[in-house]
Amino acid sequence: MKKSMLLVLTLVLSLTLAACGQNNNAAPNNTAGTNGGTTDEASANSGGNAAASELSGSILAVGSSALQPLVDQVSKTFMDQNPNVSIQVQGGGSGTGLTQVSGGQADIGNSDVFAEEKLEAAQAGELVDHQVAVVAMAAVVNPDITVDDLTKDQLVQIFTGKVTNWKDLGGPDQAIQIVNRPSSSGTRATFEKYALGTKTEDLQGSIQEDSSGTVKKLVGETPGAIGYLALSYLDDSVKVVKYAGVEATEENVANGTYPVWAYEHMYTKGEPNEVVKAFLDFMVSPDVQGDNGDVVELGYIPISKMQVQRDVDGNITQK
Repeated sequence: MKKSMLLVLTLVLSLTLAACGQNNNAAPNNTAGTNGGTTDEASANSGGNAAASELSGSILAVGSSALQPLVDQVSKTFMDQNPNVSIQVQGGGSGTGLTQVSGGQADIGNSDVFAEEKLEAAQAGELVDHQVAVVAMAAVVNPDITVDDLTKDQLVQIFTGKVTNWKDLGGPDQAIQIVNRPSSSGTRATFEKYALGTKTEDLQGSIQEDSSGTVKKLVGETPGAIGYLALSYLDDSVKVVKYAGVEATEENVANGTYPVWAYEHMYTKGEPNEVVKAFLDFMVSPDVQGDNGDVVELGYIPISKMQVQRDVDGNITQK
């Protein structure tokens, strides 16, 4: 009897020890991370991913309508990747963008011109310049106008009212209808500075529009119309005019042959906060700036492709 009891106790003890051994052997597998690490390592990895996805906040970007299509499209991608971030993109012209970012009403001031060209020196000195692309502007006319090449002098005569009919420029007997941008527009400032070489006054009878999109629509629909647009807005609804025989192409802009271009600036007042910096970093990332990125897709030119550079005074030098 005693032998039987001893045998049973021995058997129970053996089974208990075997079960404990199995549990101890299983423990490392239960605590392993997805990459073969320990539980602590897996938690650390998870925490890192969570931190990246926890970027949150709101951004208001205001200003250049020439830059607006790019910022708008990139912002949508950025918000898809960072669902807790809200970005609002508004036009209004470069002057408006610079004024609002300087005054603290906007987080980013989008501009086709250097801040020094629109603001007082003290105000401009508070802003940080983030250059995200190059934009070229071209004169555009209604598709029914047969003129396809205008010199600098001819453009000056048109926009100063000295020539008022297309027949005087080798075109049809059709009154010239100017579709202009307001004085706050960076597109206008760029066109006047690099295409005309002079500032112009608003002529009686000319049309003035805040939006490049509206300019395109009016030029395409109005007989005899002429205006100017960033290359990012061009399509078959308007006719692009050569500048002194030179086409407004990426190659001609990059090598300095075509002079009517400007940097696209995204200004912040001081260094940007975490959310704004993340967005600006994304704007210059390979996903946006590469050959298949938004910059090229929308008709802008990556700064990396420029063979020349321009300073605030308009001086061009080779890189």
